[in-house]
Amino acid sequence: MSVPSYPEKQVCITGVGQSKVGRPSDKSALILTIEACEQAIADAGLTAADIDGFTTYPGPVQGAGGFSPVGATETMFAMGLAPTWIGASTEGHAHMGAIISAIQAIASGLCRHVLVFRTVNQATARLAAHDSALLGKGSLRVEGGQSWNVPFNAISPAHLWALYAQAYFQKYGARAEQLGAIAVNSRAMAAGNPNAIYRKPLTIDEYMASRVITTPLRLFDCDTHIDGSTAIVFSRRDVAGDLRQPPIHIEAMGMSIGALGLGHISGDFTELPARRAGDMLWSRTDLKPKDVDVAQIYDGFSILTLLWLEALGLCKPGEAASFVEGGSRIGLGGELPLNTSGGQLSAGRFHGYGHTHEACIQLWGRGGDRQVAGARTCAVSNGGFGYGALLLRRD
Repeated sequence: MSVPSYPEKQVCITGVGQSKVGRPSDKSALILTIEACEQAIADAGLTAADIDGFTTYPGPVQGAGGFSPVGATETMFAMGLAPTWIGASTEGHAHMGAIISAIQAIASGLCRHVLVFRTVNQATARLAAHDSALLGKGSLRVEGGQSWNVPFNAISPAHLWALYAQAYFQKYGARAEQLGAIAVNSRAMAAGNPNAIYRKPLTIDEYMASRVITTPLRLFDCDTHIDGSTAIVFSRRDVAGDLRQPPIHIEAMGMSIGALGLGHISGDFTELPARRAGDMLWSRTDLKPKDVDVAQIYDGFSILTLLWLEALGLCKPGEAASFVEGGSRIGLGGELPLNTSGGQLSAGRFHGYGHTHEACIQLWGRGGDRQVAGARTCAVSNGGFGYGALLLRRD
């Protein structure tokens, strides 16, 4: 069956960059951003003058614990860029919103080369105020989704995702050791990533002995705050072939929005609205889940990885826990190598942009000790409140 020529078919990834990750960094958020952006531009074989589109997720957010300290406008001026299109703040499909917007801008003819970045300095923010990442802290009044959480002392996203983990355990009989396999695998992968925060091996016994943060999530089920920036260059397909790197094709994309952040929950807490993103993605390609060589699956908390594996059809409902158990299937030599950079659990929280960066590293064969042999297709998922997914391939 052939599929229509969707917008993403007209766009390729042509370069990536990532600053040195710190916990904390001795550099400002703007300097880290410039480092990542300059790397990505050079990686593509372009110059700053070639960049005619520029955006970030979600735009500058002041006083939010280092969540998004740098915006596109100030970075544009700092780098001397002169884009014809600059993306607005992207709430939309959450973390992947800037990427989806960049694809649409190129496909609509607004620009040829869009630079997308994601910068955080949450590690520095937490040094200044240990509770900076907690919901509603420092405010006289909480609003929006926080008004449904904070009055019940659910002051961290961990509390919300623990509900999903507990429901998943109860419905499917999943066990802590199975969830722990994701954390153990992430640490093993991070050993091959010089830019990962945590590279020391982790055993399942050490995972089980770690403290419980909010039942049933343990310390190693939670991702880690960092300072750093990741940047990605997207280019129009008809010019991508002339650049430095072999173009990485965007085979398909999918997106969906959930209402968890607004306090509206539906279903039985054992699946995500991300399932709609998965359905959309596979409806836009002739490829199937069995064709995926490597996967970079969002892991803000390890339970999200199980839920995303099922949402993308890489595992059937209720079977992701048994699939990851023991780690052999998700290791480098397994049938679906998973989060080969170490993911957010071990490499650091880039809100999913590190996953797209690592997907490109793998498809270009630049993974070194963590390289998946013969990788040609990669599934990427992103988000825990709004959901985006990409299927990337290299010829």
